Amino acid sequence: MEAFVRVAESGSFIKAAEQLGVTRSVITARIQQLEKFVDAPLFFRSTRSVRLSDTGLTYYKECAGLINKFEQLVDQMANSRSTLHGRLRIHMAPGFAIDYFGKYLTLFLQSYPDIDMDIVVNDKVIDPISSGFDIVFQMFPPNGETLIDRKLFSVNRVVCATPEFIEKHGKPEHPQDLEQFTLGFYSGYPTRNKLQFLIDDQFQDINLNVKVSSSSIHLLRDFALNHGAIVCLPTLVVHGNILAGKLTTVLRDFPLSNYGLRAVFPANSKNISKIRSLLDFLIERLTNIPEWDIKLIEQGYLSERIKHFP
Repeated sequence: MEAFVRVAESGSFIKAAEQLGVTRSVITARIQQLEKFVDAPLFFRSTRSVRLSDTGLTYYKECAGLINKFEQLVDQMANSRSTLHGRLRIHMAPGFAIDYFGKYLTLFLQSYPDIDMDIVVNDKVIDPISSGFDIVFQMFPPNGETLIDRKLFSVNRVVCATPEFIEKHGKPEHPQDLEQFTLGFYSGYPTRNKLQFLIDDQFQDINLNVKVSSSSIHLLRDFALNHGAIVCLPTLVVHGNILAGKLTTVLRDFPLSNYGLRAVFPANSKNISKIRSLLDFLIERLTNIPEWDIKLIEQGYLSERIKHFP
């Protein structure tokens, strides 16, 4: 069951094996045993992705809860909740830190008043061990073999611009049309100057001619709000501007591949009880498809097909 939960959360048999300290073949065997037990496929597998089946999605919710309860029990046996104290060093992506984390931080510290926080907000993808952080919240998976990677929610992206920009310059009707427009692009995406669009039920790479590249998604948002370009940004950052009519999405029939906001931390951290308490607290309050994406879907700004993405 733990192997199943790790594959579901990491989207990878290899990553699940690394987290549990076993070989991929062991993870594969355990998943096959579980599928035989429930008499249904739990994942849809391809060479490029692993995603939950409908049965797997239902089963995951129950299994994740059981595993979390088990982990809490282990923590309680080693350390009483009343002993949770000391400092947590956190590195966090600005997209989640700004406008969101503050309210969760307030509520968390009300429950754990003896925990202190040292929070660095930065877009860099870092190794928490070498950088001296207890936990890192970032959009991209870690590279270290001794790190645990836990997804909190999906980070979906949109291509958008102001209505004024579109009125003046027109809008792309197909992803390949983007080469005709001034583009602003986040330099931290691992695909470099490419975007993966879902075209004819397959993700295809589209090369971009980028006018402005930046490591700041908030700068790119402001650039777009001042009618400077078409940009590709996470809904986490721009949904408020879209719902207010200041930005509008284009290429809505061609959804982009997504990422996940991930919590990354060392498996053998001395602060593992505090880390798990924070993560359990956040997971109880966050869903895989965030509330802001649901609003965008309901109002037609975001494709419903993202609901089926891993």
